[in-house]
Amino acid sequence: MRGHLGTRIAQVIPTLLLVSILVFCLQQLMPGDPALVLAGEERDPAVLAQIRAELWLDRPLPIQYLHWIGNVLQGDLGFSWRIRQPVLELIGTKLPVTAQLGLMAFVIAVSIGVPLGVISAVKKNTIWDYLANGIGLAGLSTPNFWLGIMLILLVSVNLGWLPPSGYVPLTEDWRMSLATTIMPAFVLGNQIAAVLMRHTRSAMLTALEQDYVRTARAKGLVEFTVVIRHALRNALVPVVTLGALELGQLLSGAVLTEQVFSIPGFGKMIVDAVFNRDYPVVQGVVLVTATVYVTLNLLADVLYVLINPRLRGA
Repeated sequence: MRGHLGTRIAQVIPTLLLVSILVFCLQQLMPGDPALVLAGEERDPAVLAQIRAELWLDRPLPIQYLHWIGNVLQGDLGFSWRIRQPVLELIGTKLPVTAQLGLMAFVIAVSIGVPLGVISAVKKNTIWDYLANGIGLAGLSTPNFWLGIMLILLVSVNLGWLPPSGYVPLTEDWRMSLATTIMPAFVLGNQIAAVLMRHTRSAMLTALEQDYVRTARAKGLVEFTVVIRHALRNALVPVVTLGALELGQLLSGAVLTEQVFSIPGFGKMIVDAVFNRDYPVVQGVVLVTATVYVTLNLLADVLYVLINPRLRGA
């Protein structure tokens, strides 16, 4: 187990280094000149030259990258070119918002997807199986922005149950915070629930055909015990890995959802940064998102080993 985890940890550093290179280089392909955006309407040549010198835009691309990555390794993600605020400070403000939304969406996805997958596998080829598969197919087929708009019209406009948009921090009013995030969390977790449902069903069908399940039934154990303690525990091994990866994707997948519900999180911040050619913010957000994603992937490997006893001695 230690050797396996050591190998996975050793892969994190080159992975993040490659991500940083890709992010820095690919954003140079974005149309427009950030110096022109920052210079305003006059665009005096002397002002443009001064802005490019201050932002290192007049240096060769490799020099710009080395300057940026050197600061990143010291914990400095730079300043927002647009609002002149440290990127790390901006991320510290927006990350809790997206993290709350993502965790709520993940809880909703697991609460819906895993039970539906178990029921679908246990009740194979029955009305419950067809119903669960129909819900899963609907979840995969429904665009998040459309579902969000429909929920706003139904739940907020017509019924008046929840606020249509906005965000209230947990520290200010936890009830209003949940009220403003439950709808976007459901929208965000909708497709994840469908993916988890289909993978749980597939893994459960395989587990239910194994010898240890037949042995448990032969011992006279209650069917609920056989399904939960024997089949589900082994079926969760691939589902846990998938779940950790999907949790990481929630950070990047929140862009449209946060735009629809006007939530001031990671998604809205990176959209604004792209439109304003605010490269340091784009770089910082993508790098932090990649770090979180890689960390969750590593956590999935740890859980994979803990859940499956056969891998603990590897």
